[in-house]
This record gives sequence, C-alpha cells and structure tokens, in this order.
Amino acid sequence: MLHIKLGYTFTQTPSDKQQLQNPLFDVLSAIHSTGSVAQAARQLGLSYRHVWGAIKDWEATLGAGLILWERGKRARLSGFGEKLLFAEQRAKTRVMPQIENLVAEMEREFALAFDRGAHVISIMASHDLALPRLKDFMAQQCNLHLDMQFRPSLDAIAALSRGECMLAGFHIGEQRAPGTLTQKAFKQLLKPGKHKLINFVAREQGLMVRSGNPKKIRGIPDLARPDVRFVNRQTGSGTRVEIDQLLAQSGIATEKVQGYGQVEPTHLAVAAAIASGRADAGIGIHAAAAQFGLDFIALLSEQYYFACLKDTLKEPAMLKLLDLLAGKGWHTIVRDLPGYDPADAGQVVSLRQALPWYAFRTPKAGPAD
Repeated sequence: MLHIKLGYTFTQTPSDKQQLQNPLFDVLSAIHSTGSVAQAARQLGLSYRHVWGAIKDWEATLGAGLILWERGKRARLSGFGEKLLFAEQRAKTRVMPQIENLVAEMEREFALAFDRGAHVISIMASHDLALPRLKDFMAQQCNLHLDMQFRPSLDAIAALSRGECMLAGFHIGEQRAPGTLTQKAFKQLLKPGKHKLINFVAREQGLMVRSGNPKKIRGIPDLARPDVRFVNRQTGSGTRVEIDQLLAQSGIATEKVQGYGQVEPTHLAVAAAIASGRADAGIGIHAAAAQFGLDFIALLSEQYYFACLKDTLKEPAMLKLLDLLAGKGWHTIVRDLPGYDPADAGQVVSLRQALPWYAFRTPKAGPAD
C-alpha cells in the first residue's frame, strides 16, 4: 500500500496551482485530455524526454502500466492509469474543503504573528470556487486577511448566530416564496433588523452529466429513471435544499431516485463522481461541470450572499471588503468562471428585500363571534 505525506511551503504571491498537487497526476490528466505525450509535455512546459522518463519511473514504482501507446495512434491511459487518476480526483475534491480550512487557519496565525494589528475578517461559508480568489485578491489589494472556513450553508449561518464568525456565506435559489422548503430551511436562522446580506455572486445551478450526455438526461424527471444513477449533496447544504425542492416540484419521491443516499461534500466532488463513471447525474454549479469536462443542463439561477450582523458593516475591514467587491478588479477576476455573474457584488440588501417571506404577514385572528 502506498502512503501519503503532506507538506507545505511559503510563497509571497498566491499560486495558480491547487493544494495537494502531485506531478504524476498533472501528467496523467494532461495525457488524458490531449491524447498525446508530446502535447501533454508542451501543456506542462516540460520536455517530451522528461515526461516519458517520469512515466516509466512511476510505472516501476507502482508496478503497473499507466499509458497505452502505439505508433501512429493517440496515447491513452491504461485501465489502471485511468482508475488512479479518477481516484485521486474524487479523493482530492472530498478533502479539499478541510485542506483549505487548515491553510486558512495557519495563514491567519502567521498573519497575526507578523502584524498583530492585521485586519482579519472571519467567514464560514458554503464551498465556492470564487472564494479562494476573493481571499487572494483581498490580501493583494489592501492587506486584508480573509480567515475562511468552509461549512454547509445552514451550518455557516448557525455559526454566525453563535458569534463564531463575522460573515456567513450561503446561497439560495429563485424559489423564495412563503411556504417553500427554502423558507423552512433559512427563515429561522436569519432575523430582520439584526442581520444584513451582502451580494457576492450570482451562479447557475443545473444538472451535470457525462460528456455527450450518453443517458440522454434532459431534466429533473429523468432522475426517477431506473437506469440513471444520481449523486446527491449532504444534508445542511444549500444545494441539498434546492435538490429536495426541485424533486418535490416534479412530484418525485426521494426513494425513486437511485443514489439519493450517495452524498458528496462539494460541487467539485459531485462532478468528479460523474466524470469517473460512479454516477450519471448530479446537481451543481456550471463552473464545476466545466472543470471536469461535463455537459451542463441549466435549471436555475441562485444568489450567493454573505450574511452579517448589521453593526459590523461599519467596521473598517468590512467597508474595505464592500469597496473591493463593487470594483472592476473583482469583476475581472471571476469573469472566466462559467455561470458566474458578479454584477451586483458588494451591494448591501435587507432580508425583506432579498427574501420575500420576511415581508409576508400572517393575518391576526379576529375576535371570537
């Protein structure tokens, strides 16, 4: 059995590379996407000789072939190579929120070690691909440190209410009418007059399916088909609320959905499960589907908010954050994420403006006849 040893390094500027990067999987991924060792080498900025020699070394270490290659034909991963690549992708997407939480905690401590007066904004938030970019952007632009911990949407708001963070990141779909599952999930956690919302980004949510859509999945009703394997999100996540609401609107009982009990912690983990063939469909954001080369069927638009206590909006660090979100620089940074729209970023809105159930009044009972 192979064993894993983790380590870390210091950098002066944010790195484009993800955490837990390993050169073996960079090579396997490049060969899988290009079908050529030479093209993979060019994509990675390495020589053909270096890549080919590294493959042979890894094959000797692992005791199995990684590449199938014949002269005049496209190179492709062996069955073992493909299984290894997808296993790494699935494992990494599952643990990435915890790794990013650990990195954020260490960076906060180092930031305070260098400057006890450093501005730190603590946030607990539903996992999102734009949040690490915001963290780096804040640090570069105004030396503002975002102490970021990933939690499911409902858990993040509950943590805000307990005073464990300054911001709670959560997302909510278009179905916000009184009586919806969305109201039942969120209303008890947020209080008008006490909490305010800050627009972060709008995102597209939809069905993610394998490239080419081999099962011909077109919408939510297809999830009840016996030949469709679904992969769900965990209880407490905003996407799980949306999934349950979509199923209820289509009149589909959860026990009719094969794989409803199979859950993953993030959009990327759902996408990795589909890309590896462990599931046929899942619901997630457009950007996650694009990252894994999946087809995407749009279902709804949602808004990602930061919830905060009303009084904290006056603090200097929060005022800097609002300015950054509203500026053109932030819009440019998220422009390449498919399905993202930062047009209203930085706008502060009341609960009654954003969530109509707070403006919905229940008639008082009249006097008895």
